[in-house]
Amino acid sequence: MSQNFDHINDDLLVKYLLGEATGEERLQVEAWMASDVANKKQYEDFKTIWEESKQLALVSTADENAAWQRFRERVQQPKKNAVVRNMRRVAWLRIAALFIVIAGAGYFGYKLFSEKPIETIVVASNGTTLIDTLPDGSVVTLNKNSQLDYPSKFKGETRTISLKGEAFFNVTPDKEKPFVIHVNDVTVRVVGTSFNIKSVNGVTEVIVETGVVQVIRNNKMVELRPHEKTRVTQQDSLLKKETEQDKLYNYYRSKEFVCDGTPLWKLVEVLNEAYNVHIEIENPKLRSLPLTVTFNNESLDQILDVIGKTFDITVNKEKDRIILR
Repeated sequence: MSQNFDHINDDLLVKYLLGEATGEERLQVEAWMASDVANKKQYEDFKTIWEESKQLALVSTADENAAWQRFRERVQQPKKNAVVRNMRRVAWLRIAALFIVIAGAGYFGYKLFSEKPIETIVVASNGTTLIDTLPDGSVVTLNKNSQLDYPSKFKGETRTISLKGEAFFNVTPDKEKPFVIHVNDVTVRVVGTSFNIKSVNGVTEVIVETGVVQVIRNNKMVELRPHEKTRVTQQDSLLKKETEQDKLYNYYRSKEFVCDGTPLWKLVEVLNEAYNVHIEIENPKLRSLPLTVTFNNESLDQILDVIGKTFDITVNKEKDRIILR
């Protein structure tokens, strides 16, 4: 499912800000903001100016309602020509900024410098898994060699963070403040759910355990539900979803390797990552052999022994390689 945002304009943003937008329009604006950081910044600029002007008006003799009415009417004026269209956003920013100054520059300065700045917290897991709790109570399990960046306090209408590597998210529900993750050029948007995100060499994979997850890239969106996943590369022009049969992706959190009709090549990829080894499948015919088993606390040698006996293949260790043939 894809979504086009060409219809998002100042008029619709005004309706959204005033609570006059329909339910469908609100969803469209929220998806537009989640799809691109620049879109979110545009809306935040729009909203901040009015909120600051209302607060400043409390210590001013300025007529807040009349000022807002003039501001809104100016924004909603019909476009007369291309010059007006290009300059309109700059014009209303200047008008609103002038109102703020008149309403009470002293109060604004006091507020600006007295508020404690929001810090950016950086959590890096390096060579081990790591569990972290975010300001909203959401719990994140970072796989090794991953990094999470988030603010010390979530402000605004979204809870926005960024990820490098792989992590499992158990997000605290909040319908009024969606949870947004930026990874590569992909945006993941949820309300309250659990899911796994993995980013390796520019490829982003999202797998959902519970709830509903929206994955957005280049103004296109796919919606995932439990046991569904999408895999996004830089070359993809469309977002596709498919069913996820096993739970191998969860090994670094559950400490188990759960296979359910899982092809051998997929288990081998995860074992290489988990144990930092290099296992090769020499015979191509062995790659797709299905395996249904759960390994819990077994050593790599024990796992390889089960694979060898199950498929009647040999396991040879040669220097820094393990060869299945």
